[in-house]
Amino acid sequence: MASNPFESHQDIVDNLNELYEAAIPHNKALGLKVVEAVPEAGKASVLLPYDDKLVGNPETGVLHGGCITTLIDVACGAAVMLKLTRMVRIATLDLRIDYLRPARPGQDVVAHADCYKLTRNVAFVRALASHGDESDPIASAQGTFILVDDAS
Repeated sequence: MASNPFESHQDIVDNLNELYEAAIPHNKALGLKVVEAVPEAGKASVLLPYDDKLVGNPETGVLHGGCITTLIDVACGAAVMLKLTRMVRIATLDLRIDYLRPARPGQDVVAHADCYKLTRNVAFVRALASHGDESDPIASAQGTFILVDDAS
């Protein structure tokens, strides 16, 4: 594996947050934050803070499903970026999400993603979104991401 230019995992988290906030305004609007990064394993955790403006149904206070989808997509993308040993552009090819239950009103949601397989052109990822207890998930996902190496 190529040497990592970051001194610590916190540096990696900080840099990912800066990148996501600057490059993807939607992530900033949702308040998404990378909270954990494990490059050796290709694992990332991303937090979606509860906010009334993200509620899909005002009568229940449940977050809109699109926010959960974005959260999972961002966590999966971060996991892929962490697993890579070279800088390439990535894009979501396929993201299948099973919604298992609604998020609880007033509670933050975190997605944990694991990039478990890389090929030359495709990355494979699994993820769970929950309120912190992965044994009681809100949603589970499986995705594939294309790796676009402009140097090839």
